[in-house]
Amino acid sequence: MSRRLPVPGRKAFGFQRRRWCFATLSMILALGMAASGLRAEEPTLAQLLSQARSAYRSGDPARAVSLATRAVERDPQNPRGFYVRGWLHEMQGRHRRAIADYDAVVKLDPNAVEVYNRRGSEHFKLGHIESSIADFDRAIELEPNQEPYHWQRGISYYYAGLYRKGRAQFQSHQQVNANDVENAVWHFLCGARLDGVGQARQALLNIQGDPRVPMMEIYRLFKGEGTINEVIRAARSGDSDPEVRHRQLFYAHLYLGLYHEAMGDEAEARRNLVLAAERYPVKHYMGDVARVHADRLRQP
Repeated sequence: MSRRLPVPGRKAFGFQRRRWCFATLSMILALGMAASGLRAEEPTLAQLLSQARSAYRSGDPARAVSLATRAVERDPQNPRGFYVRGWLHEMQGRHRRAIADYDAVVKLDPNAVEVYNRRGSEHFKLGHIESSIADFDRAIELEPNQEPYHWQRGISYYYAGLYRKGRAQFQSHQQVNANDVENAVWHFLCGARLDGVGQARQALLNIQGDPRVPMMEIYRLFKGEGTINEVIRAARSGDSDPEVRHRQLFYAHLYLGLYHEAMGDEAEARRNLVLAAERYPVKHYMGDVARVHADRLRQP
């Protein structure tokens, strides 16, 4: 005897509708959870900044800045994003952009000591000498124990014509860096402006042995016991590595330029400082010093 299947009535239809609604709701929930999961997987500010640093170290500065910008946009009230992006601009020589980001950092964190130091250095590289001093002063105000180490402020003092303050800064630096010929030379340069070359030589800081070539030849020159030829010969000899030779010649011409300036020979001062800045440039703060000084000498 055959059995007919029941015709789906209202009750059966209701079941089918509930099953469809449940499936639809499940799909919507699943999509919502997937979207939520995507948001959760988006990198945090710390991850973006870490990726930015890694990109820069890997040789992709454009991507590094892009990642840092995403971090800034993610949390514009967090100074870390501005700091890293400012640092990236600084490393690429984009001094104005670096300063703009460092401005944002100190606005959010007025006690950011390292940022005042970095912004002061960036101001110096643009020839903003007074602004560099203001930032260095603020950094030292926040961390007074760092004052003896701040030779950068001494150099800014020299270019601002604040030779007495500059000499005091280099005298202080001697306490924490006793065998640095460069410090002794800048101390001499400030003293020569104040009291003349003779007295500056008598007050020349005592240096026993700076191992860098040709620093001791430079020291003897400023002391009045060496010659220009000895400085150049030392810079051209020694290490056969082209990069090392390049750096040695940079320092030779930088300090020969400063020596000639102290002796009143403007033409030789300009020639040597331009050589240091243009033929033997270095990616170091002193490279910027040579460039800033050469630019100042070119001014009418």
